[in-house]
Amino acid sequence: MEQKNRCAWCKGDALYEQYHDEEWGKPVYDDQKLFEFLLLETFQAGLSWITILRKRENFRNAFDDFDYKKIASYKQDKIDSLLQDTGIIRNRLKVLAAISNAQVFMKIQDEFGSFSKYYWDFTDGKTIDNKFISLSQVPATTPLSDKISKDMKKRGFKFVGSTVIYANMQATGMVNDHIAECWTKN
Repeated sequence: MEQKNRCAWCKGDALYEQYHDEEWGKPVYDDQKLFEFLLLETFQAGLSWITILRKRENFRNAFDDFDYKKIASYKQDKIDSLLQDTGIIRNRLKVLAAISNAQVFMKIQDEFGSFSKYYWDFTDGKTIDNKFISLSQVPATTPLSDKISKDMKKRGFKFVGSTVIYANMQATGMVNDHIAECWTKN
C-alpha cells in the first residue's frame, strides 16, 4: 500500500489522517458547515483538536446536527441536558457561547446575506496558500486572524480568540497550511 506523505501533526492516528486528507485546508463556503467548524473550534479552545474530532459525532447529536437556528433557541432544559452529556465537553461557558454564537451568526447572515460572505470577505474570497516547509513555520496566529477575531468579538461572538480563529481559518480552507512535502499540495 502506498504511503502518503502528510503534514506531521496528523501522522499515526487514523482519524486525524482522514480529517487531514479529506477536510483540513479545503475551502468551505456553506454556512451550515462553517457553523459546525465554528462551534467545534469554540469547544476546542484550550484542548487538543483530536479530542474534539473524537467527540465530533457526539457533538453532532447533542447539538441537533449543528443546526444554528435550533441552537440559537435553546432553553434552560436543553442547556441542562448538554451539561449532563458525557459525550461532549461539558463546559457551561462554552455551551452558552454556542447558543449566543448561533444568534450572532444569524445576525451576520441578515447583514451580509450569508456568514460565508462575511467570513470570506476577509481574504477577498480566496484561499491564502502558504508555502511552509516545516510544521515549525506554521503560526498559531496572524495579523489577519487578529483582525477577524477582533471583529467577531465586537459583534458578540465568544471563544473566538486569534488562535481559535486561525485554527478555524485552517480548517475551513481560508488558509492552506499544508507543508510543501504534503501530498495535498500537489
